[in-house]
Amino acid sequence: MKLSTLLLTIGIWSLLSLTTASAQRAEQLKRMYPPVDENKMIESRWKYAYALHTDNNTIIHRADDTYHYYLFWRFDYTYEQYLNGRLTKGTWSLNENELFYNFRNVSKFYIAEVTDKTMVLEFSPPNAKGTFQYHYVRVPPSAAPFERPANELPEVDVESQYISATKKRNARREKRRRKRRNRKRPEVDESLPEISIELVGGGYYGGIDPVIKDYITIQTNGRIIKEFKSVNKGETITKKNITREELEQLGAFIIAKGFFEYDNSYRCNTSLCQRRMSAKPTPIPLRIAVTYGERSKMVTIPIWGLDDKRTRYIEYPDGLDDIIAVIQKMAQEEP
Repeated sequence: MKLSTLLLTIGIWSLLSLTTASAQRAEQLKRMYPPVDENKMIESRWKYAYALHTDNNTIIHRADDTYHYYLFWRFDYTYEQYLNGRLTKGTWSLNENELFYNFRNVSKFYIAEVTDKTMVLEFSPPNAKGTFQYHYVRVPPSAAPFERPANELPEVDVESQYISATKKRNARREKRRRKRRNRKRPEVDESLPEISIELVGGGYYGGIDPVIKDYITIQTNGRIIKEFKSVNKGETITKKNITREELEQLGAFIIAKGFFEYDNSYRCNTSLCQRRMSAKPTPIPLRIAVTYGERSKMVTIPIWGLDDKRTRYIEYPDGLDDIIAVIQKMAQEEP
């Protein structure tokens, strides 16, 4: 065999061996860590702390006063990253514990850990041996260098959907203590299950009078608050009360429509939908969160509502439209 042929054969064999080893390591990582709930990632902001070489458990880099890296996982499956004064954006996705986004020639990470305080992303660089981890700490919005767009609506606290019933009950009691001097509100029977609803956004930011805020909350005491703000008309807040019977009827309607069996999010998967995401008027993502007793669920849709083309860009259960229509009608009816 000629030397050139031998070297080529050795090179191909080495490449195949590295590829096989990399694939085996990837499969091992996927089995090593449990699937991650997307809601633990959505609307979370993180600050890089240090990098670890897992093979020898050695820290190879730490963030200091000259190195600042932040990540923001947005609910519409876009991300923002800030690295030493430079802000870039892209898209992210999650498949069980596999996180797909681009950073330093790595496009796939494995979520080794994500809590309310820390996040650990594990990866194998394409041009290096071994496995590494990036360690992050969660930071509040005020501590992260990301600006909220003018047309972005209030955030739904995803983590609150997962706290225990006891903590939520204590929080409600504390809230009532702080508001004793306010005007009388409907009393809450603690023996009855909690029913609360939040509806945020939907539609498009544009037209003659662009909508800046459209936010409806229905509290477990039957209090409905609708906050609406547009560029020309300013902000209006309307409040009303409904009876416990009406609230339970609404909860039963939502359950009957299968809300708690819906996916947590419905993505913009088609090329038509992705083109519409970047077109004007800008789509406003919709979020709806419902708690009924021990059950809590939040559903997000990047595009909800019909534009001038009367096109539905994302497939989701028809029952969701019925639920939204009833909530909106209930919030708009005169007290």
